[in-house]
Amino acid sequence: MAAARRHKRVAASQPGFLPLKSDLDGNSSDIKRRKRVNKNKKKNWNKYSDIQDVEEFLEDVRLQEKAVGGLIAEKPDDSLFFVDTGEKDKDTQPQTTVKKGKRSKPLRIDLILRPDSLIPAPKNVLAFQQPNAKKQRRMAEKAAKLAAMGVVPRREKLLQLRRAAAASGLSVKEKPVANNNPERAFYDLWSAGAPETADPYFLEQTKKKLVKRPDRLNEKPSVLPAIEVVAPGASYNPDFFSHQDLLREAHEVEVKKLKAEERLKRQLAVNEDIATKESNFKEQVEGLIEEGDSEPEEPEGDAEDTVTGPTATQEKKTERERKKEKAQRIKELQTKAERQKVDKQQQLFQLRSIRSDLKKQEQRTKMRQAQRKAKQEAQKSTPRRLGRLKFQAPDLDIQLSDELAGSLRSLKPEGSILKDRFKSLQKRNLIEPRERAKFKRKYKLKYTEKRAFREIQ
Repeated sequence: MAAARRHKRVAASQPGFLPLKSDLDGNSSDIKRRKRVNKNKKKNWNKYSDIQDVEEFLEDVRLQEKAVGGLIAEKPDDSLFFVDTGEKDKDTQPQTTVKKGKRSKPLRIDLILRPDSLIPAPKNVLAFQQPNAKKQRRMAEKAAKLAAMGVVPRREKLLQLRRAAAASGLSVKEKPVANNNPERAFYDLWSAGAPETADPYFLEQTKKKLVKRPDRLNEKPSVLPAIEVVAPGASYNPDFFSHQDLLREAHEVEVKKLKAEERLKRQLAVNEDIATKESNFKEQVEGLIEEGDSEPEEPEGDAEDTVTGPTATQEKKTERERKKEKAQRIKELQTKAERQKVDKQQQLFQLRSIRSDLKKQEQRTKMRQAQRKAKQEAQKSTPRRLGRLKFQAPDLDIQLSDELAGSLRSLKPEGSILKDRFKSLQKRNLIEPRERAKFKRKYKLKYTEKRAFREIQ
């Protein structure tokens, strides 16, 4: 209670505060006997604290702000009072003034919609917020600081150089003069300040350039079109021959699949009638060995231990034998050199045959290059191996002769547009061939019977 009275005294002592409500019955609560409680505990703060006088003071302040737009004590006398001089004589006023006053009087609907409170609306903070305002302010401060020091930004410097080049009639994109040209003007790299004339080479070297895009990124991974036109036989009312061609193509695809399955079955099949090494050996020795005979036992010990004999000893060559071998080697080298010389002389008479061999070799080389190029061109229209799976062509959407519809109304949809687009992306090497992820249940299903179900049984 003491705290409430203290707040009230502080509020009343503020300059310019005039209460609108009477405070005669404000001390009636002080006459009553107050209950003594312990204010040291937090649970008793709001329970036994009288803040009615503080709320009345705040409500009075809000009422004054709503009525006159602020505290009454702070308002000037002209805004609160006016001098009543009586009614003005209507006859003395000109007729135009009366009409003008009637026109300037606001409508009643505008007066109803006008807010009663004179307190201005709160300021919308979000309307004044700007993205990266703090960063932009720091950049502006840094630019102003550098401008005060005399430092020109790079972008501004390039703009000045471009303007100087445009004023002098030179083009920035003009091809620079070669460095090895003796007539080229001398340029001092370490000179202070910008050059007097805007050199195109200088502008090209100093301006900011983008990274050059590699040419391989401009090449398409496949020459196939994004949307392939189906065969004429796939129409809802196709020609007889075109429909038969499409059926033949589908038949060949199915035959290839059946052959592949049969080949796989033959490879995985186990034939017990096939002869093995063991069966062949039994057939060969049948009748040669009787049942009572025993196989001869092999002698113990290694065979190398039983082999004995004199070891060959290398005799030392005499000087005469060494000279004879040396002369023989020299003679062989001379003979080989003479033979090579004779072969080179003989090649002069083989120029025609050598020329024909070279032509044949060049023709084979050109033919291989053409085949390699044709193979590369063919590979551009075929899907490459991008992952662990191979591309599998989708099944042909065909209808048999008895399933053909004579009109669009009786036509039944075939295939799926989503699957066609997905297969087209794989065929054009934009994505790798994929397969549907297998669902693996983490926990086993648990079946329980509800009580209502058991009651029915």
